[in-house]
Amino acid sequence: MWKEHPDPEPGAGDLLVAVRAAGINAADLMQRRGLYPAPPGAPVDIPGLEFAGEVVAAGAGTSRFGVGDRVMAITGGGGQGQLVVVPETIALPVPDAVGWDRAGGFPEAYSTAYDALFTQARLGAGERVLISGAAGGVGTAAVQLAHAAGAEVLASVRNPERRAEVAGLGADLVVDPDEVAAHAPYDVSLELIGGANVATTLPLMAVGGRTVVIGVGAGARIELNLLALMASRSTIGGSMLRARTVDEKSAVARLVEEHAVPLLASKVVDVQVAERFPMARAEEAYERFASGGKFGKLILVEE
Repeated sequence: MWKEHPDPEPGAGDLLVAVRAAGINAADLMQRRGLYPAPPGAPVDIPGLEFAGEVVAAGAGTSRFGVGDRVMAITGGGGQGQLVVVPETIALPVPDAVGWDRAGGFPEAYSTAYDALFTQARLGAGERVLISGAAGGVGTAAVQLAHAAGAEVLASVRNPERRAEVAGLGADLVVDPDEVAAHAPYDVSLELIGGANVATTLPLMAVGGRTVVIGVGAGARIELNLLALMASRSTIGGSMLRARTVDEKSAVARLVEEHAVPLLASKVVDVQVAERFPMARAEEAYERFASGGKFGKLILVEE
């Protein structure tokens, strides 16, 4: 349901951006259901963790972007409004050849995947990484980033119709989740499903393996075999961008700009857009998101 709000105004160090496209993420769906409140300072009734658009005003102290510049960014909320305010330090430049739809689906998926794979899990060239739930927005980003970094990528995908598409992104092997044990061990496990998946993959980790949880669609509570954790000398961690401070998000943005945005510009990686919906059909887009089975991102676009 669309509502009128007063136009936001940029404060010191902020950009006011006219939104041209915005990706839909699981956190947006959870917020609409009352399960994931917006962080302090973010609009409580306007979802949207990522967007792309044109700068229409800049606050005092900004120096990098000006009116008319194309930018994309993650945000605590509000990305699915017509206007959104974001700190300039979090904004990323949109490469010239990248359309609004792909730019609108880049920031959250690629920032989450990059931070989890390389900052948290320290994935290196030649290591084996297991990416669960690899057909979604973050999963498709993770497969491409890991492949570009020279890792050996094994992706688990429940829907057999999506496996060839995921393989086309650079996964060395795409299997049913029930088959991941046959291809162990793994140096890194990127867990997008959560629940029992975490306990199941723990015994499959190589010595010194790193598991990073970034999704809990299958549940947030598990029973864990600590002996398996001890035996493999592995670690389990998690990663969440939304609640981080501006400084922390800015640090992620700079790494993504340095390492991932050039890959987007050169088409080494790309945003897999499953479907595009006009902003006025946001309700339909959310229903489609909730139904599952998509390959890549659902994007709201300006009409």
